[in-house]
Amino acid sequence: MTDLTTLGIAEAGRLMARGEITSSALTEAFLKRIEAVDHKIASYITVTADLARTAARQADMEMKGGVRRGPLHGIPIALKDIYETAGVRTTGHSHLKKDYVPAIDAETVRRLKDAGAVILGKVGTHEFANGAMTPDQPFPAVLNPWNLKHQPGGSSSGSGAAVAAQLCMGAMGSDTGGSIRNPAGFCGTAGIKPTYGLVSRCGIFPLAFSLDTAGPLAWTVEDCALMLDALAGHDPNDQGSAKAPKVDYGASAYGSVKGLRIAHARSWYEGKDSVTPDMKKAIDEAVRVLKDQGAVVEEVVFPDIRDYHICGRVIITVEAHAIHRRDVIETPEKFGYTTRRRFQLGAFITAEQYISALRFRRQLTLDTRAAMRGYDLVMTANHWGAPEAFEEPQPIFHFFGKPSLTMPFNITGQPAATVCCGFGGDGFPLSFQLAGRAFDEASVFAAGAAYERATSWRKHRPKL
Repeated sequence: MTDLTTLGIAEAGRLMARGEITSSALTEAFLKRIEAVDHKIASYITVTADLARTAARQADMEMKGGVRRGPLHGIPIALKDIYETAGVRTTGHSHLKKDYVPAIDAETVRRLKDAGAVILGKVGTHEFANGAMTPDQPFPAVLNPWNLKHQPGGSSSGSGAAVAAQLCMGAMGSDTGGSIRNPAGFCGTAGIKPTYGLVSRCGIFPLAFSLDTAGPLAWTVEDCALMLDALAGHDPNDQGSAKAPKVDYGASAYGSVKGLRIAHARSWYEGKDSVTPDMKKAIDEAVRVLKDQGAVVEEVVFPDIRDYHICGRVIITVEAHAIHRRDVIETPEKFGYTTRRRFQLGAFITAEQYISALRFRRQLTLDTRAAMRGYDLVMTANHWGAPEAFEEPQPIFHFFGKPSLTMPFNITGQPAATVCCGFGGDGFPLSFQLAGRAFDEASVFAAGAAYERATSWRKHRPKL
């Protein structure tokens, strides 16, 4: 019999629609695996087993009665623990919030529940989506399921690790400078940062208002598309929410790639800093696969990767300090040492420097749009190579190293997805990014899903 935890969202949905499996059986399989395996990687902070079983039984009754809410009906998922959940603690992986129990759901959680999703629990994150996972925080650090001595990437660390380890079928993350795409890349899952404003952030702990984006991680690009179908839409309670036309993202995952024009930003990852040879080879092969599918892939020069990185770090640092300033001043001891110092740094950036960064952001967005003229997508590396090993003390200002390969699309607000394209000699996943024009997630899903169907990488899972 097939291990139900190896199913993808799309496949499990089809089986439930045909009555071949139940949501209760699916949910129970994941709960048993969490109990058996999660102590190795510590991806969950809170498991809501009773609530999940109740939701699964409700889904089964509805489907038995002919009610089908959509592709997420009865599907077990997890939430990054910055998503407020009614009656369930929402900790932000921090001493400051370890006993906080919200009264209402975040808008995204409400939409997932309305779609029939089964919430398995809350998964770990870097503290308030910014600090590292250090021993002075209230919950254990999440480990990478491909190698327990290494980090899973952040800040949606628990989301990436749980999906990769078959502890949920999909998970919600957030992305301010790459926090969906980093763990997706390091854990070998798919993940998408939607267009800024497409998904509500109401009820999600903020990090930087002008960059924060909510989105899903799942095992395949198609599964991310199905999750986005339930999540996308205007929310008047989120000042950054956009009114965009309704799109069938699940269907777009089967769209034709033939004729799609892809701008290959090779210079971002082969300049002064360079990805590993394994990553370079894997991306070159991915380019070949996409060309074989009928896409046109051409190298295009974009602004320097460091410009996006520096601009984004200034904006994040200032806005994060503004949000957490009072707590940092009044109760600094309640933060992990990396989180506290990163928030404090914002006090030393002037208003003039912040405004200059916002103006520079506008220029980078215009320059990126100009470089994309005549192209549908941008393709580049997702990360430089293997994730960092766990060492103490952890670097406080990690962003003083290599520039972030994910930051460009936070600056521009464009949708960007992570797609696994193999494994290095060290056993870690390799990944590339596909980014589209604003609100053109459909092209991103079409190309990413076509690549996955043409390759065998989705058959590889970590052994725990």
